[in-house]
Amino acid sequence: MSSARIKELTALIQHHDHCYYVLDNPEASDAEYDRLFRELQALEEACPNLRLPDSPTQRVSGRPLSDFEKARHRVPMLSLANVFSAKELEEFDARVHRFLDRPADERLEYFCELKFDGLSINLTYENGILVSAATRGDGEIGENVTQNVRTIKAVPLRLLGKNAPALIEIRGEVILPIGDFEKLNQEQEKKELKIFANPRNAAAGSLRQLDPSITATRPLSLFCYGIGFAENIPENIAKNIKIKTLAEFENQLEHWGFRVGKWRKVAHGVQEVLAFYDEIEKIRDTLPFEIDGIVIKLNRLAEVDQAGYVSRSPRGMVAFKFPPRQETTTIEDIIVQVGRTGTLTPVAIVSPVNLGGAIVRRATLHNQDEIDRKDIRIGDHVFIQRAGDVIPEVVKVITEKRKGHERKFVLPDTCPVCGSKAERKGGEAALRCIGRNCVAKLKERLRHLVMKDALNIDGMGEKIVEQLVDEGLIKHSADIFKLTRERVLELEGFKEKSCDNLLEAIEKARKTELYRVIFGLGIRHVGEATAKLLANHFGSLPHLMKAGTEDLLAVSEVGPEVASSLREFFEDAQHHKEAEDLLAVLTIKAPARASKEGGLKFSGKTFVLTGTLPTLSRSDATRFIEENGGKISSSVSKKTDYVVAGEEAGSKLDKANALGVAVIDEAQLLRLI
Repeated sequence: MSSARIKELTALIQHHDHCYYVLDNPEASDAEYDRLFRELQALEEACPNLRLPDSPTQRVSGRPLSDFEKARHRVPMLSLANVFSAKELEEFDARVHRFLDRPADERLEYFCELKFDGLSINLTYENGILVSAATRGDGEIGENVTQNVRTIKAVPLRLLGKNAPALIEIRGEVILPIGDFEKLNQEQEKKELKIFANPRNAAAGSLRQLDPSITATRPLSLFCYGIGFAENIPENIAKNIKIKTLAEFENQLEHWGFRVGKWRKVAHGVQEVLAFYDEIEKIRDTLPFEIDGIVIKLNRLAEVDQAGYVSRSPRGMVAFKFPPRQETTTIEDIIVQVGRTGTLTPVAIVSPVNLGGAIVRRATLHNQDEIDRKDIRIGDHVFIQRAGDVIPEVVKVITEKRKGHERKFVLPDTCPVCGSKAERKGGEAALRCIGRNCVAKLKERLRHLVMKDALNIDGMGEKIVEQLVDEGLIKHSADIFKLTRERVLELEGFKEKSCDNLLEAIEKARKTELYRVIFGLGIRHVGEATAKLLANHFGSLPHLMKAGTEDLLAVSEVGPEVASSLREFFEDAQHHKEAEDLLAVLTIKAPARASKEGGLKFSGKTFVLTGTLPTLSRSDATRFIEENGGKISSSVSKKTDYVVAGEEAGSKLDKANALGVAVIDEAQLLRLI
């Protein structure tokens, strides 16, 4: 009885691990999982001889090691050659045509997938059971990290299905998701331990812990994509699965229980490869893990062999790398910028460096606490990085390169623009200028007010705002709408056409939506989404201005910090007058309001948009849903109420179907109202 139950529990827990860590679709609550796990532990303790070799209770086992043993790979783990442009990709494609002796105009079949930025690993399975794991090392010899790899829940201890080869090596990439990386660094900082420069370094450091119990605390994951040595293959696979392509092989990896990348494609010719590259580069910053490009491989296994190998790389495969987002540079100076709320932000002036395809000359240092914590000094060699379109930041100082002439930096206690006192409120990291008439604060508030997501005054960019303020034409926000043609034409650089375009854009912005005004005021902690919630709840700016703390806390997702910031803003005489002056010059459209009977139709509902809708743009559909009380999410989960799908819907549609989330089209969305 105990033996049968142990087998049953082992299989059941492995199934739940697979659902949770590989499929991202849990079938058991945490409490239920814990009960099953504790039951298995108890049975194994009572009957240790019945414990199975792939028991999930043995993921963390063994004593801390004094060092890692060396492990020779049966088949070398080759590296890939890199390309960095469309031209280099075309040259690669031309070479492959020659290796395969194919006509130049024939479109070759390539298998494309993400290039995960992690640590390469080689997993060895005998009769379906994981027996060893080794790092890539120099390609020939790596380090035996079996104990640590067994702690990774995304690694199957036993291959699923009944067609496992007698011996097979599976290759993949161990990664640390971005969110978990940030949490890890926060914990490291609290404990005054090493701060990791990026998720890749953190994954490598976690996997190379000599104590597997430490690795077990790090939420590592694994994506698999390749094969090393295999016994009874191709006979075994050819007989049972008939695998002829890499696309089919990754499908088989999924059947065996491995996590593989969702974003993969069989492309025919260079143009389809480039389209995939562009698609992935656009969504790169939305992914929960780091990638540094895509991998392009001849899809047909026979063609990979026919193309052959050169040095340590297969000729039929290449990595198409994205522009770098982390680089090394030198801090030449540190200046101080003043934001719209008066925050004094230290900014590093760095030696120009190409980062993410752009030449970077500045990097934010955030605040004095960050400077002190990272011990950043003028003259330091540093790592800088950027994520998406945000300003680059200094990640880490390369202290080994210090020569002794580096200088420490301390923020001034007065505003560098207006000379007013700078104060730091209790519990805050920011130092703020308290000057009432600080020109720097005015310019930043205006830049925020006219931006696309606020009043959206097209053509009123940073330089024009600065010029209008410096010339004295704008001293308060409402002065934007008092500009005259005569005064603007007097400004340097303005001709009749450019003047008329600016005034037309300003006039167009007079009629606007309430949430845009609330967001445009630049209230601390009030972003666009919160502004929409406030607009829908209060219906007018005067009602919001009069709202007490309790009234504000009654708004969904408005907490004490946001409520306090709102009250502080509107109780300030200068800000209060600024809001009233804008009311006098703007025509503000009230949002759709809740009816007395039942509230907004979509209240409490969460929507996800995917694909191209027939008539509504993405922004129109978002506005329609939000004006009717709904919320927009960027990802599908069990908490999603509806996925609105159009043409060319992507992976979000697949996930919705897998989770049983309701999928509707544009017509059904409109009929819900």
